[in-house]
Amino acid sequence: MSVTVKIPTQLRNVTAGDAETTVDEATTVGEVLDGLYDRYDGLRDRIAEDGDLRRFVNVYVGGEDIRFLDGLDTSVEDGDEVTILPAVAGG
Repeated sequence: MSVTVKIPTQLRNVTAGDAETTVDEATTVGEVLDGLYDRYDGLRDRIAEDGDLRRFVNVYVGGEDIRFLDGLDTSVEDGDEVTILPAVAGG
């Protein structure tokens, strides 16, 4: 089982420039993120705080915001696409 993760430009300095990666053997968004944290040192500090996502970090599974699903417990399936999208200030 493999889940594709889209990484925004703002986070690529901690992902060695990777814009996309895959995580295997994850069944929830939390497990996907744990896989990323293991792979990319410093990513957790950029998007998580106190065991949860930072307030202005949005995560989507198949285009659906996980805040309106089951949060970090949102299920993922083989072939799903997870997008991490930090809010950016500006007009």
